[in-house]
Amino acid sequence: MASKTDRFLSLRAMRQLRRVRAFYAAGVVLWAVSALWTGWQSPGGRQMWISVMLLAIFTGLLLTASLWLRRLRTVAVASAGPGRRAVPQRTAAPSRHAHA
Repeated sequence: MASKTDRFLSLRAMRQLRRVRAFYAAGVVLWAVSALWTGWQSPGGRQMWISVMLLAIFTGLLLTASLWLRRLRTVAVASAGPGRRAVPQRTAAPSRHAHA
């Protein structure tokens, strides 16, 4: 079973990965728009290839952060162990009154 410190570290890492993932997603959108724009203005130009290269880098970073976040979630769920369980709902008892 994981210690409390490990649990807090994994929660902190998950929070940071969510923030970084949002930043990388914004970078992917920015460089995709830039690559399309420069590809339209000067196809095959240096700026277009730089934009495509940065788009590929940010896409790789986004995929890596997403995979790490997914792995941390599964580790956090596995190390959490049995959590609190809700009290099972009781089924409605049959009415004892006779309907005439």
